[in-house]
Amino acid sequence: MGTAFPIPDIPLVSGEADAPAAQPERRGDVPVPVSVIIPTYNNADQLAQCLKALRTAADAGTELIVVDDASRDDVSAVAACAGARFLRLARNSGPSAARNYGARHAQGQILFFVDADVVVAGDALGRVRTVLSRDAEIAAMFGSYDTRPAAPGLISQYRNLLHHFMHQTGKTEAATFWAGCGAVRRSAFEHVGGFDERGFPRWVEDVELGYRLRRAGYRIFLDKALQGTHLKRWTLWSVVRTDIFHRAIPWSRLILDSGEAPDDLNLQGNQKASVVLTGLGGLLLAASPFRLALLLPASLCATAVIVLNRDFYAFLRRLRGMRFAAACVPLHLIYFACCGLGYLSVRLPLLMRSAIRALPGRRRTK
Repeated sequence: MGTAFPIPDIPLVSGEADAPAAQPERRGDVPVPVSVIIPTYNNADQLAQCLKALRTAADAGTELIVVDDASRDDVSAVAACAGARFLRLARNSGPSAARNYGARHAQGQILFFVDADVVVAGDALGRVRTVLSRDAEIAAMFGSYDTRPAAPGLISQYRNLLHHFMHQTGKTEAATFWAGCGAVRRSAFEHVGGFDERGFPRWVEDVELGYRLRRAGYRIFLDKALQGTHLKRWTLWSVVRTDIFHRAIPWSRLILDSGEAPDDLNLQGNQKASVVLTGLGGLLLAASPFRLALLLPASLCATAVIVLNRDFYAFLRRLRGMRFAAACVPLHLIYFACCGLGYLSVRLPLLMRSAIRALPGRRRTK
């Protein structure tokens, strides 16, 4: 199955409620079955590649479940060719509903969620079994994309490598969860109520699940060796749309609702500072036609962002060369700008409402 590896000795997280004691997922020498749940929507070709890799890695104790989120594609035929169990939602309801539906019908005590556009490495199932059988305190784990994204082109390569780098430099004692390639014990999953189908049905639903797992006292492990190839092709528009509407806005709402902004992954200090500096530099650049002297501080802001993210650019240079790394810098600035715009679109209305309520004459007397 997988290669044994040391798991860091990290303390149990305290939460609002005590988590039920997790048991190692092993009965004697026979591992408890793993249910792999793959939600899919109109991507039959990618699903076929995903299932092929999972079928190669699977053993007799692995259950493959495809949940069709009301696709127009013939997903059932793809699932049948791979010997996977096929479930279908009556209407398109989002990944939260699809994953929960698959979990309710799963037989395994380990629920391994894999996106339909991810081709897991051959040792993925083995690593999931190894980690969760060796450390009963770990309730969930997730990995990252690898350094071989399938789609060519600067934007697709940059985007997938950014995800890889952020996860590879994140804390192994994770503060969140990723359902693109992540596993959770059924007991913990059910204890916190599964994925949120109402507040976060489609975007950052896995992040929100991770927050609830941590609050309940569960540990989440970022296994940097658990990897998969991402098949998605990105365009500049899809990046901007995703970063603003599918990531920054719902994640900002989650942060403000929960009061939690862990210093990890996309929320590390250098990432927050980069968002602020990019926004400030953009404002200075926009004002520079009226005052040319503002070009200097605008360029200093951009330089500061490059310095703060020098490790990422060095990683790109080692992997793809200097020209590629240099070409990614403006894409990275666009990414930070999208993050800032998304956060402000959530935060500013709240501040304005608070200011209006605080105005004299707005308070009603009883």
